[in-house]
Amino acid sequence: MEKAKIYFTKEISPESVVKMFEQVGVPLNGKVAVKLHSGEKGNQNYLRPEFVKAIVNHVNGTVVECNTAYEGARNTTERHKKLMEEHGWTKYFDVDLMDATGPDLVLEIPDGKVIQKNYVGKNLADYDAMLVLSHFKGHPMGGYGGALKQLSIGCASSYGKAFIHGAGDYEAGFMGDHNGFLESMADAASSVADYFRNNLVYINIMCNMSVDCDCCAVAEDPCMKDIGILAGTDPVAIDQACLDLVYASDDPGRDHLVERIESQNGIHTIEAAAELGVGTRAYDLISVD
Repeated sequence: MEKAKIYFTKEISPESVVKMFEQVGVPLNGKVAVKLHSGEKGNQNYLRPEFVKAIVNHVNGTVVECNTAYEGARNTTERHKKLMEEHGWTKYFDVDLMDATGPDLVLEIPDGKVIQKNYVGKNLADYDAMLVLSHFKGHPMGGYGGALKQLSIGCASSYGKAFIHGAGDYEAGFMGDHNGFLESMADAASSVADYFRNNLVYINIMCNMSVDCDCCAVAEDPCMKDIGILAGTDPVAIDQACLDLVYASDDPGRDHLVERIESQNGIHTIEAAAELGVGTRAYDLISVD
């Protein structure tokens, strides 16, 4: 597999997000889903709707999310819709909770390492293309959250999230085998990538980097200074590039984030996704002024 092209800029602004999307040079045709994180109630680090307004409008996209599988303000359609309104998403965008009604759309994964089915919000079928807009940061279970997590856990229905966490055992949920969970995320990511094929663009924004995810109601404040924006068409390469930038940083908070990533074996999701052929870990990082 050839090296992936990953574009990078240190400038973090709404205009830079659009600029980086255009740099990739892949038009998203048809009805476009913009997969992002709506932010748990109480979280202070998630990307705000005002920040992403320019790119969502640029692709004429619909903001899409799915309900969670844990207690909180996003675990039912009613609560999630209320929070989307409180956080300002519905003020600016058309918003689609893809698993608001069932049944789930089931994506087959015949060559999956752990799971052979991925349960996603059924409204995924309404879209022709997807912009995966990820806030890169740490994660209490995955080690880090980026493009692969958005493809997998992010697009999974509430049931699908528990199925992935349980490594195929819904009842096990968050108590499932840990490496099995990481490999299940890779499996699930592969199914969504296959579903959209070439109609996918990934943008990772490295700002407000806490060791905790935007899914945490009580999250640590960011531990590192902002790094920049990355964009490309390979979810494995873009997440690998983000990790490499963290490891290469001389920021005093770098070790704290690295400890979180390594304590949860975060790199294993990237390893598994690469083995599945979702993308490549080899890339050229192309700086954009």
